Amino acid sequence: MHTTPIGKFIAGIPKAELHLHIEGSFEPELMFEIAKRNNIKIKYKNIEEVKNAYRFNNLQEFLDIYYAGANVLIKEQDFYDLTYAYLTKVNEQNLIHTEIFFDPQTHTDRGVEFSTVIEGIQRALEDGRTKLGISSKLIMSFLRHLDEAAAFVTLEQSLPYKEWITAVGLDSSELGHPPSKFQRVFEKAQEHGFLTVAHAGEEGPAEYIWEALNLLNIARIDHGNRCLEDEALVEELVKRQMALTLCPLSNLELKVIQEMHHHPLNTMIDKGLLVTINSDDPAYFGGYMNENYYGIAKALDLSKEQIYQLAKNSFNASFLDEETKKEMIAKVDEYYWKHG
Repeated sequence: MHTTPIGKFIAGIPKAELHLHIEGSFEPELMFEIAKRNNIKIKYKNIEEVKNAYRFNNLQEFLDIYYAGANVLIKEQDFYDLTYAYLTKVNEQNLIHTEIFFDPQTHTDRGVEFSTVIEGIQRALEDGRTKLGISSKLIMSFLRHLDEAAAFVTLEQSLPYKEWITAVGLDSSELGHPPSKFQRVFEKAQEHGFLTVAHAGEEGPAEYIWEALNLLNIARIDHGNRCLEDEALVEELVKRQMALTLCPLSNLELKVIQEMHHHPLNTMIDKGLLVTINSDDPAYFGGYMNENYYGIAKALDLSKEQIYQLAKNSFNASFLDEETKKEMIAKVDEYYWKHG
């Protein structure tokens, strides 16, 4: 795919990523290296065994191994290495802006300090800016399978680091954990000046998307595939130009879709929805940004013009200021004029 004209076009176009879980970028090689460094036993004998375990039937099966992998992350340097490895990888794919989720509760519940997690990640993001030229924003996610009280504790822990965190989000097991469960936490987060986003309508129903809009006052929907089941919801999303952060390879691996050519991207575009392409948990789902673009472009026979529009959408839907958005979109425009 990389050698085809559309593959080469995708490889070179400047792009932004808006849906990336940093713990989900944990490649097996680095997992083994950090486990050894921290003298932590993991249940896999070698890298091949880990890769074989990265086959899932649903979201929960994935989450089980995701949390097990995160167990080896203990020190600030571990979080730095994890984050910088991701930035190095996407730098090769012409990603120039990223908005990264991190899950503090995955670590604080194991006795790792909030400060250890965020200071390691932040240091890597600063190096990403200066050494690689990648701009970034950080989004703190609450784990929805935990209770509201735990989310309030995490929000409190984040306040000394407020200037580093742009938004709060909601992730983990969706079914049975509607956005309404966290309405009060999100209200408090907004009082502190955080923007809000939420995973909704991946495995959960369209009703969860309504809740995220009306109760959590979100600025962006993560996933949102199932909005298509409710025409009034689609109309509302189009009216608001509410961005959806779609993750094609994730949808395929977690059986949200059975085949890539079943992906609803084209339907969403036709309906006027503001859609973006992202990698979600690239180490687990078989690809980073370019692989997601390649996979969906090949399956749906996307044109260069459609890829160009998706790349522009990624900046328009970002939390960058308007001036920076314009500068970055100008780079996308320039690339399209040369290679379109």
